[in-house]
Amino acid sequence: MEKNWLRHKIAIVGGTGKEGKGLALRWAKAGHHVIIGSRSIEKAQAAAAEVKGMLSVPCDITAKLNAEAVADCTIAVLTVPFAAHRETLEALKDALKGKILIDVTVPLVPPQVTKVQMPPAGSAAMEAKTIVGENVQVVSAFQNISYENLLEQKEVDCDVLVCGETKEAREVVLQLVRDTGLIGWDAGPIENSAVVEGLTSILIGINKKHGVKSSGIRITGVPKQD
Repeated sequence: MEKNWLRHKIAIVGGTGKEGKGLALRWAKAGHHVIIGSRSIEKAQAAAAEVKGMLSVPCDITAKLNAEAVADCTIAVLTVPFAAHRETLEALKDALKGKILIDVTVPLVPPQVTKVQMPPAGSAAMEAKTIVGENVQVVSAFQNISYENLLEQKEVDCDVLVCGETKEAREVVLQLVRDTGLIGWDAGPIENSAVVEGLTSILIGINKKHGVKSSGIRITGVPKQD
């Protein structure tokens, strides 16, 4: 790990889902303390046990209710379906004050999930910002990575675009991207998250057309970052 590596306590809200478990797996493997959050403590405990069972190295994974997980973390990660996005943030906005929130949510509207459909705020991340307010630094990331890739524990042929309000918050998240074994790129202000989130619908369409599950994106023409 890098000399200036920092260990974080990361709460994954909606961590019992496949995307949440994939991120939990990779961050726990990298040495972070991961808290899997859920509305059901039983589901959170089962997910934590499942992720621990996937790892052959000692790891620090615990389970809590969503509100308790966020209260105890340094960085929160939101991996709930878009239908639960607003309700979940409304319930957690007080506990999120003073923290970084990584919003992984994509505004998919079934049954037309291959069609880009942004909410009135412009993107899920922008909607999150209107809900949690100025005391939370919202960063958008990981929308274009399939859970299959995260759970396979091997090199992933896909990059991560990171959008956020400040360069400092984006840098923290870019380091967390590197800790998952992926390549991250600073994609600018949070308003740019509309483009990144919209790419997910396009990738789903490509998956369906070609009979695959994990198409992704690569940034080319720029030297790879360390």
